Amino acid sequence: MIPIRDHNPSLTTPWVTWGLIAANVLVFLSYWPLFNDPPALMRFFHDWALMPARVSRGEAYHGLVTSMFLHGGLLHIAGNMLFLWIFGDNLEDMFGHAGFLAFYLASGVAAALAQYATAPFTTAPMVGASGAVAGVMGGYLLLYPRARVDVLIVIFFYVRILALPAWVMLGIWFAFQLISGLGATDATGGVAYWAHAGGFLVGLGLTLPVWIAHGGPRFWAAGAGAPPWPEARYRVGHTHIPRVPRRRR
Repeated sequence: MIPIRDHNPSLTTPWVTWGLIAANVLVFLSYWPLFNDPPALMRFFHDWALMPARVSRGEAYHGLVTSMFLHGGLLHIAGNMLFLWIFGDNLEDMFGHAGFLAFYLASGVAAALAQYATAPFTTAPMVGASGAVAGVMGGYLLLYPRARVDVLIVIFFYVRILALPAWVMLGIWFAFQLISGLGATDATGGVAYWAHAGGFLVGLGLTLPVWIAHGGPRFWAAGAGAPPWPEARYRVGHTHIPRVPRRRR
């Protein structure tokens, strides 16, 4: 399931969301040449990623913050920035620009600590904005559980776009992180499932005061769990390319 957009228009210009995306992309491009030199890349990650074993030795605490601006490849950063693009603007509306930046960084640090707690002596570097973005997703779920999200479903040759309520899409995503985290071993790959789950829960908790300040259940009631303003409608226009009928033989 790949979300491609939501139907929840932002009310203000999401400067911080755009800035975070730009910062992640610029940082990634700055060390992109190192992917052709794996030893140099690992030295770079050793210095700037989150290394749980180093933190346990009382050093390299800066990795709790710097790691959330590093990524392990094009698909890694593309996925994280797509989720931030879709869900970040609406939280920035509710938190304000400065508040959203603080929320994002706090979610990222909390997510890193959650992953650290599960394996405090591992030497594997942890990189990625996914913990902070998971916090954004948790906050979005609390505020807009029934906002519509267009999701691309790909199952072998079956490809379809479905409009799902946010609670379905995000709930399935969160359940997958929990199940995968419980079954994860050193041989299952380097995905930080507990960072995802931890960031999601922390983001939900940090959003709770904002939700209450906007009326709590009354905020939900205003839109029946959907945004209490008109949703965005996407229409596919007519194409000028003529249709070519299939010939029968």
